[in-house]
Amino acid sequence: MADPTIPPPDPLLLERTRQGLVPQLGPEGRTSIRTYARAFDREDRRPRIGIILGGMGLNAQHSEDAIRRLPGAVTLAFSPYATRPEPLLERARARGMEMLSALPLEPAGFGARADPGDRALLTGLSIGENLERLDWALARIQGQVGAIGAEGSMRGERFAQNADLLASVQTILTQRGLLYVEPRPGGPQPARAFGRAVDVVLDEPSPTRTEVMRRLAELEVLATQNGSALGLAGDPVPSVVAALEAWALTLEERGFVVAPITVLLRRPADSPR
Repeated sequence: MADPTIPPPDPLLLERTRQGLVPQLGPEGRTSIRTYARAFDREDRRPRIGIILGGMGLNAQHSEDAIRRLPGAVTLAFSPYATRPEPLLERARARGMEMLSALPLEPAGFGARADPGDRALLTGLSIGENLERLDWALARIQGQVGAIGAEGSMRGERFAQNADLLASVQTILTQRGLLYVEPRPGGPQPARAFGRAVDVVLDEPSPTRTEVMRRLAELEVLATQNGSALGLAGDPVPSVVAALEAWALTLEERGFVVAPITVLLRRPADSPR
């Protein structure tokens, strides 16, 4: 069966800012979440497993291989530091792969060994300065359904400790029609945005094929228990892509289905029920 395609960026869903073209709500409240979502049979009752693959765009060959080899329902998180992401975005849309903007949030151990780059959102900056940097990150690609608070293996632990800063980011994403993925397993569900927290990091403590397969088995157990589960890998290195490809080949035989991130959304934790 052919993959459903993702439509190209809609000018009505883009706002021109000082940082570039940034998502906005469209006419009648139309959102990027719905517009760029991959088609999915909501009546499918099999346990749903979501996979987010980060680090996209930093290594063109690794990124191209991931797009070509992995199931179309895998979600891709593009680094804002990718130098020429447009060809990769086009290939991903043709495969029906949903896309996220990777947000470089201040990590634990911020410094030479954990450097989120010169446009990172930092606890030492004002909310206004951080929101300018958020606009910059969102403007690096178009056609995304949302954002994830992780850049590669860095998952913004120090930034997330500041509840006001994290809430301001999630609020802006909601106002722009975008979802938010919390990248830290055990972290809180997004309070101000539609989204989801990651359940398992697949490529830690190492990105070896054996370790990734072990983590994927953990993800299956969680999906069986809870109806769905979400895994994150920080980099499309060959060992990670090979493990995901091999795992996906027999997934349906084991009674699971790969689901894009828009199928796994939860309401904002702070929203009225």
